[in-house]
Amino acid sequence: MLLPESFVESVRVLLGEEEGRRLCDAISQTAPPVSIRLNPMKRIGDSSLFVPHSSFTEVPWATDAFYLDVRPAFTFDPLLHAGCYYVQEASSMFLEQALRQCLPEGRPVTALDLCAAPGGKSTLLRSLLPAGSLLVANEVVRSRAQVLAENLTKWGHPDVVVTNSDPADFTPMADCFDLILTDVPCSGEGMFRKDEGAVNEWSPENVENCWKRQRRIVSDIWPCLKPGGLLIYSTCTYNKKENEENVRWIRDEWGAEVLSLDIPDEWGVTGNLLAGESFPVYRFFPHRTRGEGFFLAMLRKPVEEEYTPSRLSFVKAKERRGKSKDKAQPLFGKARLAEIGGWLKEADAYTLLPEGTAVSAFPTVWLSVLEELKKKVRVMQAGVALAEIKGKDCVPLHALAMSVLLCADAFPRQEVDELQAIAYLRKEAIALPDAAPRGVVLLTYRNVPLGFVKNIGSRANNLYPQEWRIRKSL
Repeated sequence: MLLPESFVESVRVLLGEEEGRRLCDAISQTAPPVSIRLNPMKRIGDSSLFVPHSSFTEVPWATDAFYLDVRPAFTFDPLLHAGCYYVQEASSMFLEQALRQCLPEGRPVTALDLCAAPGGKSTLLRSLLPAGSLLVANEVVRSRAQVLAENLTKWGHPDVVVTNSDPADFTPMADCFDLILTDVPCSGEGMFRKDEGAVNEWSPENVENCWKRQRRIVSDIWPCLKPGGLLIYSTCTYNKKENEENVRWIRDEWGAEVLSLDIPDEWGVTGNLLAGESFPVYRFFPHRTRGEGFFLAMLRKPVEEEYTPSRLSFVKAKERRGKSKDKAQPLFGKARLAEIGGWLKEADAYTLLPEGTAVSAFPTVWLSVLEELKKKVRVMQAGVALAEIKGKDCVPLHALAMSVLLCADAFPRQEVDELQAIAYLRKEAIALPDAAPRGVVLLTYRNVPLGFVKNIGSRANNLYPQEWRIRKSL
């Protein structure tokens, strides 16, 4: 790979002649490592069950995360489509350390992942937030927001909202979030080894445009952070303009406290490279760590007053609970809603929200936050989509099959082998054994829910989402 000469020179200035050469050699001459992170809600046993014929080495700064010695054909692994793991770049998993060391334990929080697609950090956030927390995952680009929604649906946690809005649309939601992750769009220098397109698009002018846009994004979202709340600022680039200089600007402009993390030296993480500044930041370089380029800083908003809006949201949601359930819905009477509610574990903690021909489940405690979101931003999905009316039938939706809310005995199950599972994920016709139950059946692979079919005897109608089907050939 031929790197832009102006980039090579900028690296020499950043790191010095020798170390700059080592970084450029790592980018241009070595292959990126492959790493996955397991879903703690969908465990199936030893990690080797996920990717056969590969050795597993633990990612030191993340839980249930592993490097693989080979890159398998992930597209044809049913467990990936079932949300059992996520293919994520290892350096970005360092987000776990920021959360574990800085987020208060035991108290549910409202969290916003502002630039969330395709969903790696959102799924990680959702796995690490305290029980009862709400995650709002946003992406401004519509097509990328659809990918984000798909990946979060497969991950299976119910307490998630996916939005598709500009950061400025959130600005009126003052003091709403305890935690905001701003993995801001950047010049992408840390992606060179994975994406040659990033090399072609790089220029010093693009770096200038990026740091300015990053400041606009932080300015738009800063009012949404509660006093004492946490802002995670991260990029996948190397230069100081988009990294240390922007962190310094947040500190000076908004009075933020830059927080320190306790990490061992053997991880190879680099600190602050801005001359004359000592505030803590965390840099990953591919010649020092087994991963791609990544930068992270943890900041806290000044505490201006005593404020507990999470509790306020809980009280308001309880007051609205009865009203939400009593809305007249011609397609969803009490009996039908009761039937659908019977498909769920912990149903008492969720409100069923009919809309048109579909119904979803959303955590009752966060209804007031959802109402505010709908007033300010474009909500693509909220909670778990449960079912829709088709003719005279009430058909369960794929999101229910993926959700950890699904009761184990809500539907009859049928285990399928790998070839049947791939055929199902290609949305092909599935032949079930003669003894298989009729009606809606939940297919499982290695006892993990894969999705629904409607077995009519001579054939099983495939209910997998058309837009998610595997299009590649084996």
